[in-house]
Amino acid sequence: MFKKLKFLIYTRAFIYIAYYIIRIYSLTFRLKVVNEDKWQDLLKLGRPILLCTWHQQFFSAIQHFKTYSKLNPGLMISQSKDGDLISGVARKTGWHTPRGSSSRGGKKAMNAMIKHLKTFGLGAHIVDGPTGPIGKVKAGVIKMALETDALIVPFYTHADRAWFFNSWDKFMLPKPFSKVILTFGDEIHFASDNTSTNFEDHLQELETTMLPGLILKQS
Repeated sequence: MFKKLKFLIYTRAFIYIAYYIIRIYSLTFRLKVVNEDKWQDLLKLGRPILLCTWHQQFFSAIQHFKTYSKLNPGLMISQSKDGDLISGVARKTGWHTPRGSSSRGGKKAMNAMIKHLKTFGLGAHIVDGPTGPIGKVKAGVIKMALETDALIVPFYTHADRAWFFNSWDKFMLPKPFSKVILTFGDEIHFASDNTSTNFEDHLQELETTMLPGLILKQS
């Protein structure tokens, strides 16, 4: 019975239903978007943009990110079964989804994301996903930014009322009708200098920049 239920979760029909449940649920949020125009103006000028967030906070942005579908955005998603569900929902919102992670299919997906950024100019990345640990930025985001000369734009979502799951990422689910603020940070540019020391410095700088936006303690 459990195996049958698990199979149904990853069917096309379930993904279709999940997408509309997420969309309807997200429409209850009283959403406020902060500092979005700045990176969009840079995108119009031809600068590649890589939007980045913590795994904890991506759910709250799904509905709003549908508005970017006309920009041909890309998002790398793991090849896990959970990734199948997330990828299906993302595609329904108009996002392209190269599949892979640091442990499976990563090189192929990374190359696809780099090609996508060079072609269309807009992508997003979950910096500590798909398995954490929480608050630890992985190297993929720096590689993508350096290979494409993309500007990294961190974003954060916070809710005045939310549930936090007992998972590795302390996943945040805003409660219905809560006030949700989606805030885009200032763009970060890392110049490519082909040294491992500076690569690690870039990684640490991004992590230090983004950590204050991570919710580690529930209020």
